[in-house]
Parts: sequence; structure tokens; C-alpha cells
Amino acid sequence: MYSIADEWHRTILPESYTFGWYKELFSDSRFLEAVGRTLLVSFIALALSIVTMAMAVFAIFMYMPKLERFLQVLTMIPFAVPGVVAAVGLIKVYSSGPIVLSGTIWILVGAYYVLVLPYMYQGIRNSLRTIDARKLMEAAEVLGASKIKAFKLIVIPNIMTGILVSALLSFSILIGEFVLANFLVGGYYETIQIYLIRRMNESGHVSSAIVIAYFVIVLIISWMMLKAGTLFRKKEEIKENE
Repeated sequence: MYSIADEWHRTILPESYTFGWYKELFSDSRFLEAVGRTLLVSFIALALSIVTMAMAVFAIFMYMPKLERFLQVLTMIPFAVPGVVAAVGLIKVYSSGPIVLSGTIWILVGAYYVLVLPYMYQGIRNSLRTIDARKLMEAAEVLGASKIKAFKLIVIPNIMTGILVSALLSFSILIGEFVLANFLVGGYYETIQIYLIRRMNESGHVSSAIVIAYFVIVLIISWMMLKAGTLFRKKEEIKENE
């Protein structure tokens, strides 16, 4: 209500309404750029996480089950490390030395990649267990498919639902993450979280509009990802019927 309120001082409901705060927000190039930066970094981290975790979890689940417990412990570490501690450690490591990433978006991409590892791991691992990937691989290899072809054409389509759910959960966490973004890139690469904090000190109406816009953006992207998953499943069903 505050994002569309004009005068609201002495009554329960606003005395007058306006969309001027949204007009001011969407006419601000800083806001649009901040949204674009946030989506760019989040999607790069998600894409890297999906590709690497899908292959790593599958390989360990199928061929190196003894390492599964080690991978599980390794992916749970981000839960135990506070954001401030992780940010300070990353700055210390990558501000000097052979690899200098401090002050670039790549240090944030790496931090986001690590942050979503627990969610991607659990989602992919549970999907592999649900579909009984071992039997699917054995059946595909008996029919003449190579391991790579069976993984690409049989396993991936069957665990796509789990990947999408994990990606949605990870995306919702990344787009709302503030500590790592503020410490690692700050004003150098202003994301929507940093933009929101700065505008909160200027106008409560505008900051409320930012929060509503944030939820709408998450809703739209979530719907698009779910729609893509539905279309993918229908396409696979058509192929199977043919």
C-alpha cells in the first residue's frame, strides 16, 4: 500500500493514491542497470552450478559412491560459514597473488556459485535416486548407447524437474543476497540489493516500490522457468510417443 500511497498520515488507509513512485523508479536508469547486473551474475552462477554439479553428482553417484559422503560434507560447508566471514576471506585471498579477482564481478560469481551448491547438490542427488539412474544407464548401454549419450538423452531429461526446482530455489536466494554483494563489489557493481539499501534512506515510498518490483521480477522469472520445464517435458513425451 505504501508503494502506491500519496498522502497517508491520519487515516487507516491512504488518503490518496498514485503510481508516481513506480514511474520514478522505472525511469531511473540506475534501477534498470542494477536489475540487469543482478540477473546477469545470478544466471552465470546458476548455469555454472547446474552444469558442473549435474556431471559431478552423476559421476560420483554412478561410479564413485564412496566419495558421496565427502561431496555431501563439502557442499554443506556454505551453510556453516557466515556471509561476512566468507566475504572477508575471499577479499583477502583474491586481492593479491597470482589470481586477482577483487573488485570484479567474477569474485561475486564464484561466491554465488559456492552459495548455491547445497541446494543444487540435494536436488540433483534426490532426482537421481528417485529415477533409479543406475538401472536407466544399464538399460541404455545394453541397447547400445554410450555413457555420454545415455547421460545426455536419458538421465538429464528425467532429472530436469529436480534441476529446475533447485535452480528456482537457488535463484530466489541469490537475488535476495546482500552481504556478499555489498562486501565483494559494493558500489563498483551496484546490484538490486545494494540499490534498495541506498534508496531506503531517500524515500520509503520508492523503497516499497522497489520491494514490490523485486517480487514481481522473481515471480515472472519463476513462471518462465516453470513454463520452460513444462514445455521440455511435453517435448520429451512427444518424442517417446513417436
